[in-house]
Amino acid sequence: MGKVKAFLKRKDILFSPTRYFIDAMGAMAQGLFCTLLVGTILNTIGQQFHLGFLTETVVTINAVEYTIGGLASLTVGAGIAIAIGKALNAPPLVLFSLIPVGFAANAMGGSGGPLSVFFVAIVASEMGKLVSKETKIDILVTPIVTILVGIGLSALIAKPIGTAANAVGQAIMWATELQPLLMGVVVSVLVGIALTLPISSAAICASFGLVGLAGGAAVAGCCAQMVGFAVMSFRENRWGGLVAQGVGTSMLQMPNIVRNPRIWIPPTLASAITGPLATCVFKLEMNGAPVSSGMGTCGFVGQIGVYTGWVNDVAAGTKAAITPMDWIGLVLICFVLPAILSWVFCLILRKIGWIKEGDLKLAL
Repeated sequence: MGKVKAFLKRKDILFSPTRYFIDAMGAMAQGLFCTLLVGTILNTIGQQFHLGFLTETVVTINAVEYTIGGLASLTVGAGIAIAIGKALNAPPLVLFSLIPVGFAANAMGGSGGPLSVFFVAIVASEMGKLVSKETKIDILVTPIVTILVGIGLSALIAKPIGTAANAVGQAIMWATELQPLLMGVVVSVLVGIALTLPISSAAICASFGLVGLAGGAAVAGCCAQMVGFAVMSFRENRWGGLVAQGVGTSMLQMPNIVRNPRIWIPPTLASAITGPLATCVFKLEMNGAPVSSGMGTCGFVGQIGVYTGWVNDVAAGTKAAITPMDWIGLVLICFVLPAILSWVFCLILRKIGWIKEGDLKLAL
């Protein structure tokens, strides 16, 4: 047993929830962002500003025409797999071998492909690390093992995982359509909390394909956390903290939340209000790339996702036009209400002594 532990340690294989469900999932979100999300944004920019180089076909594969953005989106599986491999400290030959593994897992997983890639890439990466540099023909053995394990595992589990993830996502979206008030609260609060925790809300939303009203509620919850913490901590962190949390991530507050969990109350209460307002009053739908549902105001990706969805819906004929009420709802749900509500709730908690001066100070 001691030899096995020593071998695994030498190979940097650590069976840890932190490594697999925090580090790997965070990397998964980055892989999603750099492929699927960027591709969607490029397509939207090209369509809206009539930029020929972004709307023209650059390559045709199996009679399917792809733009630059389309090609970027096509490589989402490979992007996720490489990102996960890097998070697991995979050596170069393993890392590069994850390209076909990720592509295969995503294709076999269908609409739930990203979650399939997540599990397959972890196993393939760790198996590749086990054999890496253990033979004199490493340049052959390591890629072959990584690819065979990855694609073989994809054939076994990618479709069931993808089907299950899609079913969960469909159930959440169906429930939100059926009970927009209750599910508006539940989805907004839970996804918002996930965004602030050291896990990836973007990866979760992408895995379940969360769009529509449920996607709008998720956007509301994420914005409540990011904008809420940015505004309520302004007296401690000033402009640097406002930008770091409001456009970066509310995860920066996790050390302070551990010290005083009560500071999490204001933005969470705000999300419990803005979520149902998004679903019941403004009918805010996020029909862009599902990963956008879990991004909030990070780089304004959530808002870009909502706008992209509007454009797609108009093009498909399911939406007549983008109305002033659409814009009002987006601004109120994503920026104005989270700022006001979180500030008011925080002020109350400061008055009763639950939040003290310095509790929200970031180590910037």
